[in-house]
Amino acid sequence: MDAPPPEDVSQFMRIADYLRSLGLSAPEILNYDLIQGFLALEDFGEATYTKLLQAGEDPYSLYELAVDTLIALHQRAETCPPFVGPYNLESLLSEVALYVDWYLPNFLEKSLTENEKKDYFLLWEEVFIKALKVPHSLVLRDYHVDNLMRLNDRPRAAACGLLDFQDALWGPVVYDLVSLTEDARLDLDPALIECCWQRYLSAFPNEDGEVLRNAGCILSAGRHTKILGIFTRLSVRDGKSQYLKHIPRVKKLLQRCLQNPALGSLKNWFEGQGL
Repeated sequence: MDAPPPEDVSQFMRIADYLRSLGLSAPEILNYDLIQGFLALEDFGEATYTKLLQAGEDPYSLYELAVDTLIALHQRAETCPPFVGPYNLESLLSEVALYVDWYLPNFLEKSLTENEKKDYFLLWEEVFIKALKVPHSLVLRDYHVDNLMRLNDRPRAAACGLLDFQDALWGPVVYDLVSLTEDARLDLDPALIECCWQRYLSAFPNEDGEVLRNAGCILSAGRHTKILGIFTRLSVRDGKSQYLKHIPRVKKLLQRCLQNPALGSLKNWFEGQGL
């Protein structure tokens, strides 16, 4: 990992150590230079989920392993480490701000007044408060096929290699599950998505499955809203137009989430803006 300042590789090191202490597979830190922002990491090989899927591997076995890894993480991470911040209401609202700051003016050529922005954030606050009531654990935040690997020489959940977690926070347990199953870059079979949910919920029989699903839908809607803003920013500010090809998929994912009655007021808002 070559991440010179202002990046801080020490957080990656702390969380990697923590994940390994739980019996999960984060790369071992072989050597480091914190001043230069350089880490020499354990080599997990080439078998990323993305490459395995492109090679025709069975998606069910790969996704079941990824879900089992989340289950293991949520069963073992019982208290928030002191070096991990909260994934709280403030964090979630700052993410959906990207939509009105970047996507709305650049794609829909609209700008909101301060009062209109206030109404937008109040709608999100109402639903995020509900989603934050579910159990919390470590949220890796970018839990998708580009950041997962299969390690054939390791047992059970440790067979899933974890690559990207330096931005991890302590938040709602279902966030990473929707990151996995509602991928901005990849179309998934609805039957596979349902299999993942059933597998996860069966591991926590004392939790209310409907409450977890509704929280997942809310968080997923927030994530898609954030991603529309991020992909727009990457194109407009950073000249990385390759991300624009994913916007139609993300819009469809967001529209699907908004069909949930729990998001009725936001559905009306987005439709009023021309989503």
